[in-house]
Amino acid sequence: MAELYEKMVQEAMMAQKADVETIKNKRGTQFHIKDTKAYLDVVEKMEATAEQSESVINLHVDSVKAHYNILDSLTDTIRPEDDPFVEHYQTPAILEILCYEDSEFEKSLNKFIEAIGKAEALIGKEVVRRYGGFYGPTCVVDFALMPGSTSNTINRILKTVDIPENHKQAILAAKSWGMNTSYGIGEVFANEIEGGTTVAQAVEKEINEIKNIYQNPVEAQAELMDGAGHTSFDVRKYMSQYRDKMEKTIKAAMDDDVHYGNILTVPAYCVGDISHHIAQSTFNMCKDDVTMAIIEATTEVMDSTLKKALPNFKSEYEVLSLATGSSACAVEYILELDGFNAPKVVDLLTQRFHNYVQLYPTRGAAAELHNSDFMDMIYRGWGHIDQARKVLNGSSGTLKPKVAGFEVDLEPIHKNDVIMNPQRYTYPACAITVRFSSLMRLADYPCLLTSEPVTATLMTNIIALHKESPASPARTCKNCAAASLVDFRHNHCQWREAV
Repeated sequence: MAELYEKMVQEAMMAQKADVETIKNKRGTQFHIKDTKAYLDVVEKMEATAEQSESVINLHVDSVKAHYNILDSLTDTIRPEDDPFVEHYQTPAILEILCYEDSEFEKSLNKFIEAIGKAEALIGKEVVRRYGGFYGPTCVVDFALMPGSTSNTINRILKTVDIPENHKQAILAAKSWGMNTSYGIGEVFANEIEGGTTVAQAVEKEINEIKNIYQNPVEAQAELMDGAGHTSFDVRKYMSQYRDKMEKTIKAAMDDDVHYGNILTVPAYCVGDISHHIAQSTFNMCKDDVTMAIIEATTEVMDSTLKKALPNFKSEYEVLSLATGSSACAVEYILELDGFNAPKVVDLLTQRFHNYVQLYPTRGAAAELHNSDFMDMIYRGWGHIDQARKVLNGSSGTLKPKVAGFEVDLEPIHKNDVIMNPQRYTYPACAITVRFSSLMRLADYPCLLTSEPVTATLMTNIIALHKESPASPARTCKNCAAASLVDFRHNHCQWREAV
C-alpha cells in the first residue's frame, strides 16, 4: 500500500500547487478560462492503482475535462459573482442520467419528493430557525449533517420514506458534496417573509422549491441562476453538454456497481478549481502579499508534513486526516503569531453572525458558510497546537503539534519572508494585526487552506478503494467550533442518524 499512499500525496499536492502557482503568477490580472489549464493537466495524470476502481477515477478525471472544455467553448472569462456556482451544474445533470437509466431509482426519488410535500411541520420549523439565526453560524450546503444545513433536513425527511437504503443514501449525497443545484434551505422563505407574505404562504413556496430541485434539477438550477443574475455563460447549454459528455462515464460507473451516492458526488467536488478557486475573485484577493503568503506557507506545511509521514502511513484515511490536520495547524499557528487563537475568533465571528442576521434578514443562504469552515479549521488546529505548547512547556525548542500521531512541520511558516516580516505591510512600528487581517479575508474564502483540491483528490482516491460505500456526507461529528465554544446545538445534529 506504500505506493498507493505516495500516489495519493503526489496527486493531491500537485492539484494544490497547480492552483497556488497559477494564482501567484496571475494575481492582479484579468482571469481567462485558459488560466486553469494547469489544474486540468494535473488531473489528467490521475490513474487507478490495482486496488482502485478505474470507473471512480474516471468520474473525477472526465468531469474535470468536460468542465474545462465546455467552459472554454462557452466563454473567455467568468465574473466573480458567477464563479461560486461552477460546482453546481454537474449533479443536476447526473441525477437526470441516473433516473433515465434506472427506473427504480426514479421511483424512489419520486417517493421522496412526495414526502417533501408532507413534511410541512419539519420544513417550517427548520426555515424559521435558519431565518432567525437559531443555530448560529452554519454551513447550509454542508458536507456533513450539522444543524441548520440542507442535508440535515433532507436526512430527516428520508427517514420517513419507504425506499431502498442505498437510494436514500444517494439522495442524501446529492445535496451534500453533490450540491444538487445552488439552492440552500430557507432562502425562499426568508425572501417571501421579508416581501410581506404570511408564514404559511412562505413555507408553502419553500416546499415547492425544495421539491423542484429534485423533480427538475437541471431547469431548477438554470432558474436559480436566472434569478441570481448570472451572465457569464449559458448555463443551460453547459448542463446539456455536460450530460452528453458524461453519460458514458456515468453508465460505466453504474455497471461497475459504484454506489449512486459516489456517482453523484465525485464529479462535482473536483471541478471547482477551474473558474472558482482559480478565478478572478481569487486573483483579486491574492493581490495582497500577506494573503498570498499564508496560502503558500500552508501549502508547504501540508506538503512537507505529508512527505515526511509517507513511510509510516497505515491507512488511506490517515493521509486525509494528516493533510487537513496539518493545514489546520498551520493556519492556527499563523493566527497565534499575532496573539489571536481559535476561541477568540470563534467568539468574534459568532457574535458578528447574530448582528449580521439582524442587519440582513434576507442574507444569502450560504453567507456564513465559509466563516463556519474557517472556524472549524482553526478550532481543530488549536486543539493540536495547544497540546503541543503544553508538551513544550517553558523550554526552548520547536513547536511540534501531532495529528493522528504524525508530527506537523511548521518550519515553512518561519521560512516565509512575508509572513515573518509583517512590518513591511503596515505602519512598521505597530505591525501586530497584519497577519490576522489577512486571515479575516481568508475567513470568507478558506478553500485553499482547508484545502478543497487536496480533499477532493484524496477523497476520490479513497472512494476508488471503497466504491460500494457512500462517502458523502461525512458520517461523523464535525466537532463544530461554534457548537463547542459558544452555542449549544449538539442535540439538533443528525450525524448518528444519517441514512
